[in-house]
Amino acid sequence: MPIVSAIGRRHWKVRLLVWGIFASLAAGSVTMLYPFALMLAGSTKSAVDSPDAKIVPPFLVSDLALWRKHAEAHFNESQDMMKTAYRSEAPSFRELLEPKPNPALADAWRTFCERTPLPFYAYMVGEVDAPRSRGVMPQRLRVFKRLLAERFGDDLGRLNQELGTAFTSWNAITYQPEEYLLRRNKPSMLPFDQAFRDFKAKQPLDSRYYFSPEGYFRMAFLQSRYGKDIAHYNQTHGTAHAGWDAVHLSRQAPAAPSAERQDWEEFVRGVLNLYWVRVDAAAAPQYHNYLRDKYTTLDALNHIQGASHKSWDSIPLVDEPPPSGVVQADWDAWLQGWRSPDGKTFHQAPLEALRVHGVDFLFRDFLAAQYQSVAAANQALGTSHSTWMDFLPPQAEFHHEAFLRQTGELRREFATRNFVAVANHIVLHGRAVLNTVVYCLLAILAALVVNPLAAYALSRYRPPSQYKVLLFLMLTMAFPPMVTQIPAFLMLRELGMLNTYWALILPGLANGYSIFLLKGFFDSLPRELYESAAIDGAGEVRIFLQITMSLSTPILAVIALGAFTGAYGNFMMALLVCQDQKMWTIMPWLYQLQQSSSEGVVFASLLLVAAPTLLVFVFCQNVIMRGIVVPVEK
Repeated sequence: MPIVSAIGRRHWKVRLLVWGIFASLAAGSVTMLYPFALMLAGSTKSAVDSPDAKIVPPFLVSDLALWRKHAEAHFNESQDMMKTAYRSEAPSFRELLEPKPNPALADAWRTFCERTPLPFYAYMVGEVDAPRSRGVMPQRLRVFKRLLAERFGDDLGRLNQELGTAFTSWNAITYQPEEYLLRRNKPSMLPFDQAFRDFKAKQPLDSRYYFSPEGYFRMAFLQSRYGKDIAHYNQTHGTAHAGWDAVHLSRQAPAAPSAERQDWEEFVRGVLNLYWVRVDAAAAPQYHNYLRDKYTTLDALNHIQGASHKSWDSIPLVDEPPPSGVVQADWDAWLQGWRSPDGKTFHQAPLEALRVHGVDFLFRDFLAAQYQSVAAANQALGTSHSTWMDFLPPQAEFHHEAFLRQTGELRREFATRNFVAVANHIVLHGRAVLNTVVYCLLAILAALVVNPLAAYALSRYRPPSQYKVLLFLMLTMAFPPMVTQIPAFLMLRELGMLNTYWALILPGLANGYSIFLLKGFFDSLPRELYESAAIDGAGEVRIFLQITMSLSTPILAVIALGAFTGAYGNFMMALLVCQDQKMWTIMPWLYQLQQSSSEGVVFASLLLVAAPTLLVFVFCQNVIMRGIVVPVEK
């Protein structure tokens, strides 16, 4: 009968007590669900939103937060690239604001990009690398790896051989984003790099960001020298600019000697990448004199450069320098200045002959050809610039326009990409899933064979020493697993079973606590059943299988569940006895992943590996509860 009668429940004190119990249970559920919600929200994090601690990720409800997360992925988490491309003063992606929409200007940029054939070093594509959000596998990198797998038929050895790489696994394939603004950055010409450049050339225009020499000059070179306060720059140069937006990189050196001319020369001669520097043809004689002074004879130059020039005058003036080699080194030395070994002659490209070549100037030339005058361009593009120099590549407006068309896709990508990274890490690394499935099945099978047999023998025949045996079995629980790992490892090593399934199964083949539970359950079964079966001629095997085991389904389910959770969550022993990565289960792989991953990937991995255990409890809870309740009732 119930503790409180139906009539007693109507009393206000009893109702208050019941509602108090419900309130306590609700508060307890909240204290459990809130950390889980934080972990679920944290599983979507990257570097830009890692400081947030909200149960609803901001990018799911805010377009501004989504724009910041998208910009972070688009620039491969490089704040410097974002600042130079967008001319943004934002100190980080967390402070980046959405640009003002300008569809006409964005369309003009798209037309320019479609009509102007730009070389590979002019741009990079986003969502390829995530150095700050460690462990994340961006979307475009996944696409590139999938194309490589299709091209080489999932044969990693063939890929390494043909592309000149040495990747140890498909998951180890990464690509360092290209950046050709600083002088020291030179392209690699390996087949793998060429394969990626072929891939990026086929990507949509809105996935690209273009390198801006002017943005680099302003945001990196000048601000590192004069600080972010424009007042210091104005004081040094005698100017009155209202902000850094008014400072431009001219195509050629300023005419009059000044601080601006000195900055321009230092930047172009020694800082800016050679791809963006050009020299007028009128300077060819000075270049030839430099080479003649450096090599003395034409034969020596041809031998060292691997060329076949007939005369000094036939040597062409370098237009687009090679990525490496003697010609590139000679060209760089001439631009910066080279002094002869005797110290008498100094050769240097004339300052008046130097000019900057880049996407910024090509875009202005495109607009000038399209609209003829600044006024016409302002009217057509909705701008208010006074000179052509004020027209900057509208990459922010163009990217934002594309962003608004794909907010739903971006939210799905950012909500799932950490889980995809974890799944790829597990699936693409060795045989983690297969090893885990086989290990769990063998552990369950062993637990349902060895433990019931031992318990049946103690319960059916009741030897005089059964209580001593039970005490010994229970004493095994007093020793933590760490104590038995070393002797178990030594025994397995002596038997030659390391890096095998035997090494995983044998240490936990018999479990003292499981035998204790099973014996108690078997003792509760009526003895008359065994006597009736024996009278009918049933043997011990049949009695064990058809009577004892069939009536013990609830407790066997509990034993099987314990074996599954023990095998599935086994990390230390699995790592100790199976040091070969081909025999690793999921847990060692996840541990390795978590050591080199960010918070978001770690949370995603914890949620993902908890799913199988959760599903087992959800679908088998009735059997599990029977296994817990029935022995108590008996």
